[in-house]
Amino acid sequence: MTKLSNTLAAIDLLHQGDPTKVIVNTNEIANELLYAQQMTTWLNKLTETPSEFAQIAARAQHLCRWLSPRADFEMNRAGYFKWRIAQGKNHAQKAVQVMADNGYDQASCDTVYDIVRKKNIKSDGDTQLMEDAACLVFLEFQFEAFAQSHSDEKIIRIVQKTWAKMSDNGHQLALKLNFSASELALVQQALA
Repeated sequence: MTKLSNTLAAIDLLHQGDPTKVIVNTNEIANELLYAQQMTTWLNKLTETPSEFAQIAARAQHLCRWLSPRADFEMNRAGYFKWRIAQGKNHAQKAVQVMADNGYDQASCDTVYDIVRKKNIKSDGDTQLMEDAACLVFLEFQFEAFAQSHSDEKIIRIVQKTWAKMSDNGHQLALKLNFSASELALVQQALA
C-alpha cells in the first residue's frame, strides 16, 4: 500500500466512528464516511487527476465532525460561524495528524491544512476543487431535505452563496444535476 492509500484508509477508519448511521442500499454506513465517499466521487468527476493533497483534503473535510456538535455553540448566526471555524480547524488538525502518522512531511501537512481550512479558494486549484466537491455534494444529496425545512427566501440565498464559491466547471456540473421541478425553480430564481 502507498502512503496515500494508507492515509485515506486511516481517515475512513476515523469516519467509521461517527455514531450517526444511514442506510444505503440496505447497508448501514457511518454518515460522515458516506459524505467522504461522496466528496471523493465528486472530486474525481471534477478532474481526472486530483492531486494527492486534494484527495486527502476532500476525504477529510468533515473528519470527526460529530465530536464538536453544533449544539455546543450558541444557536444564532455568530454561534454558527464560530462552530464552522472550529470545525475547519479540527478537521484540518486531524487530517494532518493522520498524514504525519503515515510519513508525510511538514510541508505536505501544511498544504492539506490550508486546503481543508479553505484558504485561497479562488486562487488555489486544490482548494477550489474541494470546495466545488463540497458544493456539489450539498446540491446532489442534501439540497432536497434542506429545501423542505427552510423558506424559499433562505434557500435562494444559500444557493446564491453556494454558487459564488464554485468554479465554472462546478457550475456546469451542478446544472446537470437531476433536480425536482420545485428545486430547479429555486435554483433558477437564485441564479436569475
